[in-house]
Amino acid sequence: MSQIFHFENCFSTNDEILSLLNEDEPTAVFTFNQTKGRGQYGNIWKVIRNQNLAYSIAVKTSNIRISDTFLNYYTAIIVRDFLANLTNAGCKIKWPNDIILNGKKVCGILIEKKKVENVEYYILGIGINVLQTDFSNLPKAGSVLTATDLNFDLTRFTHQFHQYLISRIQYISPEEEILNIYNQSLFRKDEISVFQKNDLRQNGIIKNADKNGFLWIDLENEGLQKFFHKEIELLY
Repeated sequence: MSQIFHFENCFSTNDEILSLLNEDEPTAVFTFNQTKGRGQYGNIWKVIRNQNLAYSIAVKTSNIRISDTFLNYYTAIIVRDFLANLTNAGCKIKWPNDIILNGKKVCGILIEKKKVENVEYYILGIGINVLQTDFSNLPKAGSVLTATDLNFDLTRFTHQFHQYLISRIQYISPEEEILNIYNQSLFRKDEISVFQKNDLRQNGIIKNADKNGFLWIDLENEGLQKFFHKEIELLY
């Protein structure tokens, strides 16, 4: 069982959910008009009213038997699988947890830990561009609609996504299996790509992500190196 609440608008679903938590079952909130959403490392996640989904779900940390890194990987896998199954389109995970649909970023994920009344929760914040068509200032971004020409009812899309996520989060795969699936889904894996590191651009090949959250890249000038988020940028 789970609870899901709809807000006509809110600053951030990751914040709004804190007043609705239920120890006995996962709690989710969503809105189609989030005004101050947060992305990874303080980035702003903006949505246009009634075009995109901002969704958060809270799960007790005691119910999650995998590490923080693997929860990040597993959440990205869930979103990737949902969009791939829904659209039958090419869908990949751009390390660490952006979702790329037909070459465009359509989803970002922010996972936070919060303690409320001495109970600790994971808050999984997920933003999905569903119907937006104007990305004039965001050349790497897109939506489900622009990437696939598929048009979905936002409310139905949300409830389908919620039910799918609940079904997957209740039966979490072993960490070894998660890592294998995550690496199979990595955007640009084993392909020559351009990277920027310390204002220097060079070619490289993504080899794999590891159990500690690092990405291993074989760079043409430096050989095989591992990187944490924000230490190197994939240009695409």
